[in-house]
Amino acid sequence: TALEHGEGVKKDIELAITWYCLAAGRGSADAQRSLGWIYANGKGVKRDDKLAAYWLDKAAGSGDDYAARLVKRLVDRVGKPDKTGCSHVASAPWLRGRCVTSSCRKIIKMVERLAVDYRLDANLVLAVISAESAFNPAARSAKNAQGLMQLIPETAKRFGVKNVWDKEENLRGGMAYLRWLLAYFNGNVEHALAGYNAGENRVVQYNGVPPYAETKAYVKRILSDYGKRFHHFDKSWLTSAQPTTGLSVVQTEKDAIRGTLGG
Repeated sequence: TALEHGEGVKKDIELAITWYCLAAGRGSADAQRSLGWIYANGKGVKRDDKLAAYWLDKAAGSGDDYAARLVKRLVDRVGKPDKTGCSHVASAPWLRGRCVTSSCRKIIKMVERLAVDYRLDANLVLAVISAESAFNPAARSAKNAQGLMQLIPETAKRFGVKNVWDKEENLRGGMAYLRWLLAYFNGNVEHALAGYNAGENRVVQYNGVPPYAETKAYVKRILSDYGKRFHHFDKSWLTSAQPTTGLSVVQTEKDAIRGTLGG
């Protein structure tokens, strides 16, 4: 509360959200209601009624009558609550050892901000960045993959990136592709990561992770950092770009579903 309102300390809404998220995850109705209030009013963050509804619904479930009244009005207006919760908060313990400079910490903050827009888990995005570029925005590979999320020119064009060396543009392009892959493979993180490294068509071709040493090591590393094999997804994310083959979205989606189910 002190960080949120600047009472006796410098006001820091991002840090306040981090602490509220920790408390909310432990079942604090006060923290859940506070997060709902912050997102409902756009207090230092982009207003997000669905995320507000998520936290107010949590608080209501914890017995907070005020939150119960607020969430009913919100849900009537915006529909079902979002399910992303605090997934935009970077909490991976390995970050402390790999991201120690002020410039790297700024990248984390940027990812946290964009993760809300893209409905992605910041910890997954950061694990991809760590594997791709080690948080170096000037990284360029032998295959001409560029920037923080190592976009090749074709992928950058596919997702509307004009300046691949601009950190935010690069992140937006990489996150747009990552969430497209998550929707394409029905939330299967392993297949989405393999697609990010080798291309979605290779994953469909091999009905899973392609038998390439680089791709297998890449997927294993990120899964070890992230620790989850499923990520929420929305099929509407598939409209952000087209598959790289000549097939339609519907045709390739069926292939992806077969790959996800392993048959």
